[in-house]
Amino acid sequence: MKAPRPPRRETLQRGVIILPSAFTLGNLFFGVYAMVAASRGDLVWAGWFIIFAGTLDMLDGRIARFTRTGSRFGAELDSLVDAISFGVAPGMIMYRLFFQDTQWSWTLSYVYVTAVVVRLARFNVEQGGEAKRYFHGLPSPAAGMLLASYYPFSQTPLFRAYLAELPWHQLVAMGMVLVSVLLVSHIPYGKVPRIGLRTSRGLLNTAFVLGSVFAAVTVPRYYFFTALILYIVWGLMKSVLLGLLDRIPSGDPLLDEDEDEDGASEAEVRIVDYRDLGPRAPTGTEGSDFDDIPEENS
Repeated sequence: MKAPRPPRRETLQRGVIILPSAFTLGNLFFGVYAMVAASRGDLVWAGWFIIFAGTLDMLDGRIARFTRTGSRFGAELDSLVDAISFGVAPGMIMYRLFFQDTQWSWTLSYVYVTAVVVRLARFNVEQGGEAKRYFHGLPSPAAGMLLASYYPFSQTPLFRAYLAELPWHQLVAMGMVLVSVLLVSHIPYGKVPRIGLRTSRGLLNTAFVLGSVFAAVTVPRYYFFTALILYIVWGLMKSVLLGLLDRIPSGDPLLDEDEDEDGASEAEVRIVDYRDLGPRAPTGTEGSDFDDIPEENS
């Protein structure tokens, strides 16, 4: 007798669950391919491969939420892949561009990769693998794509005419340190705006996203580096100005509930307690282990 065929619905559901992970592994493919291209000296395509990886990284989470197939496994896989595509690969590109001729400058790439890994680990602990309203610190895809898009931007006529004489070796070194600090900072960085057609805010977000996509397709060498610089500077300046005004962003950056199209949410602010991540004190006794030690007579 032939074994009964599995129900069509179960097969379809299993295929849908695999789909987000397929996008994540595509992200990994482009990250590894970027390192291969950089090792061969093709730094333009190495940068574009990381841009492709960032595009797939943006899509895999949205597909998982749309199909309701998000899982802890997917979140962990995404973080491991991001460490390669937006940590190791951009660090290698910067090494090939600026740091391979000196003895210890490669440590700047190490510092950057370390910041990316720490940022991803903290992201999984604090935000469960998914940012709701804000990213807590600079997101690693933005940092990685910024470094990767520098070389394509440096090949434009605008760069050669007006910017080529700047001391880019020193600027890039300081920029990598600053980006590393922002990765592990507490500065809130906004997500890609949610598009919609029901409200004026949704219409504005839709127009902004469509305009960004159009610019990315038509003038990619100008768009990505410039847009990412503005994104990083805007988040930093906004945080500084709000700090000077003694204000905090509205809403919880670590919000666990999705906001609606109007941006409203009734969730309370969540407090993240890191004490649960450390070693636990011995149970069965009250107070410290040193409470019973008698004090010496003075």
